Amino acid sequence: MTELKSRIEAAWIRGEPDHEAVEQVLASLDRGELRVAEPVDGDWVVHAWIKQAILLYFRGAAMKTGHYGDYEYFDKIPLKTGLEAQGVRVVPPGTVRYGAFLERGCVVMPGYVNIGAWVGAGSMVDTWATVGSCAQIGRGVHLSGGVGIGGVLEPPAAQPVIIEDGAFIGSRSIVVEGVRVGREAVIGAGTTLTASTPILDVTGPDEVVHRGIVPPRAVVVPGVRTKRFPAGEYQLPCALIIGRRSESTDRKTSLNEVLRSFALAV
Repeated sequence: MTELKSRIEAAWIRGEPDHEAVEQVLASLDRGELRVAEPVDGDWVVHAWIKQAILLYFRGAAMKTGHYGDYEYFDKIPLKTGLEAQGVRVVPPGTVRYGAFLERGCVVMPGYVNIGAWVGAGSMVDTWATVGSCAQIGRGVHLSGGVGIGGVLEPPAAQPVIIEDGAFIGSRSIVVEGVRVGREAVIGAGTTLTASTPILDVTGPDEVVHRGIVPPRAVVVPGVRTKRFPAGEYQLPCALIIGRRSESTDRKTSLNEVLRSFALAV
């Protein structure tokens, strides 16, 4: 991909799409041959040039009307096709945009997966859950009803939202601004995680503060903490790590049971 990368970077500097190169990148994203970000030796590497290609695609693509049966849309990007051959289930009116990749066994209920996103095998995008542009969702992940996974397209070098393998994101939770949720972590219903949200591990005698990353296997719930301002004291949102998933609990059942064991909502 060295030549393709060079062409995209040159087009980005010129500010003019190299249409052939951009189309190659989008087709490779759609087939899963390229990823915006990928794990390398325990860390994540972001490929800024692929994000540049997506942004160039938006600049060069024309608005047009499309039809899927009785459904009409007016947009620059078509919907993903060939789902049966790819082994992906999409329940109407679930929407997956061209340029997103879903591994075999994924299920998208009436939710949304945006361009550049990658969703691993066996993962569930539940009803009204949204997967933003370039988000990376691991294998065996459950995004519960109404979950909002933010998109991160700009700046191109910025890390997208990353949900690692086996994680469970509870209903109506929001994960944005490049937050990384570690492998097999459990996020309780209604939790909001942004780059600046304090994630407080309160399981020991002293709190440990994380920002932008949820440790693997952590159980996280919404919380508040007091902050003093000139006008008075106010409660600001935070997230609390209240425990870890038990090694003795089967992974497939512990997603819900681990929350119930702490007497918390799923």
